[in-house]
Amino acid sequence: MAELEIKVPPVGESISEVTIGTWFKNEGDVVKMDEVICGLDSDKATFELTAEADGVLHVKAQEGDTLAIGDLIAVIDTKAAAGSSTESKAETPAPAESKPAAATSAPKKVIEMNVPTVGESITEVTIASWNKKDGDRVELDEIVCELESDKATFELPAEAAGILRIAAGEGETLAIGALICSIEVGGESAAAPAPSATEAPATELKSDEGTTVHTSPVAAKILAEKGIDPKDVNGTGAGGRITKEDALNAQPAPKPAATPAPKAATSATKEGQRREKMSSLRKTIARRLVSVKNETAMLTTFNEVDMKPIMDLRSKFKDKFKEKHEVGLGFMSFFTKAVCVALQDYPVVNAYIDGDDVVYNDSCDVSIAVSTPRGLVVPVIRDAQNMSFAEVEKEIIRLAVRARDGKLGIDEMTGGTFTITNGGIFGSMLSTPIINAPQSAILGMHNIVERPVVVNGEIVIRPIMYVALSYDHRTIDGKDSVSFLVRVKQLLEDPTRLLLEL
Repeated sequence: MAELEIKVPPVGESISEVTIGTWFKNEGDVVKMDEVICGLDSDKATFELTAEADGVLHVKAQEGDTLAIGDLIAVIDTKAAAGSSTESKAETPAPAESKPAAATSAPKKVIEMNVPTVGESITEVTIASWNKKDGDRVELDEIVCELESDKATFELPAEAAGILRIAAGEGETLAIGALICSIEVGGESAAAPAPSATEAPATELKSDEGTTVHTSPVAAKILAEKGIDPKDVNGTGAGGRITKEDALNAQPAPKPAATPAPKAATSATKEGQRREKMSSLRKTIARRLVSVKNETAMLTTFNEVDMKPIMDLRSKFKDKFKEKHEVGLGFMSFFTKAVCVALQDYPVVNAYIDGDDVVYNDSCDVSIAVSTPRGLVVPVIRDAQNMSFAEVEKEIIRLAVRARDGKLGIDEMTGGTFTITNGGIFGSMLSTPIINAPQSAILGMHNIVERPVVVNGEIVIRPIMYVALSYDHRTIDGKDSVSFLVRVKQLLEDPTRLLLEL
């Protein structure tokens, strides 16, 4: 055919449109097959579009135009170039090197790597970082990237030895089972890969000081329009490359004013601010918390606990307890054991909704909220109802240390049936904790403050803690939620009941 249509190619399952960044060829230019004709930009990466045949280029969309996947971007007139190509071949034979170097051996097999199943309640993950680049050689079981869910960060090992082909860039969120990369087995001698959407070749710009700065074509255009020197922009792309997002977020350096303007006090420019990109873990946590608020009928009931009996018991036995068990006797073991007894008395609080069914749990797998530098995580104490106080304390310490070191596995953070969170360690007096889906309830502990209370008709000062139970009203009725919290209060104010199982 005389004309070959060039359309916007698919560049990722979550990308529906691209923007034309820069045309490297002009209208009417003669182009060769596989020659780069323009740069395209999506919301995730910049990449290049190559000619699909020899011919004369006819541009159908201009720089800055936004096109949907499959839209016409250019036409190549293959017939117009045929005559000049024939004459050229007659005069001078084309050297063998004029065509792109072909692979000396085709890949024997391509192994697709999909996002693995990482937990029963996890439906998607975010690519935190790539440890290898597109086209790199990888070995079997070598770590190629890190993935983040709302619960943990984990590593993805290569499933074979070969050449890595990246299908999704850093920061992209993928569903379980989605393609993340592929490995060409036996393709070690293949030619260097064309730049992919995850790692577009950079344009070199000269800063005002003569320093070479690498930036994508679209980013270069944005910086030029803003009048920003590329040396003043910190690139977040591979090798420090400046991406479109970096250019959009870049702000011109403030210029010193020669004479203060009379209305300087009302200037819209704000000083003392800084902007940080949200981590993938934080974005996922935010999304899930909003989802819980929107998808559950969440309600909170409150009560207060006189902590004096527990504090007296701890003071009396804490030294002997630590000497025997080599671990301190904290408040969490009392709350965990009290919750386990109450969950067995009110099993609906230990249940959750699955479609049109309510699933009841026989064991008490208690999730304990732990604050880490990367965000809140909730490791699980399995079968807590069968554990002693010492076993609970040791397990809490073990999980907390692993959480703060970032070493928790997915299996240690999934499958919980009920959650306890202790905002009191940060000084919280009262709060309404959000349910840890798919669970139906969460208990919030708070700080202990000496307050005046009435005991046997007399006003006395006691160490009081306010406790809160947030619950899904679709599953748990008000009677059960209040009765559950009263039972927890009863057990904590008379801890001998826990020891005697009364």
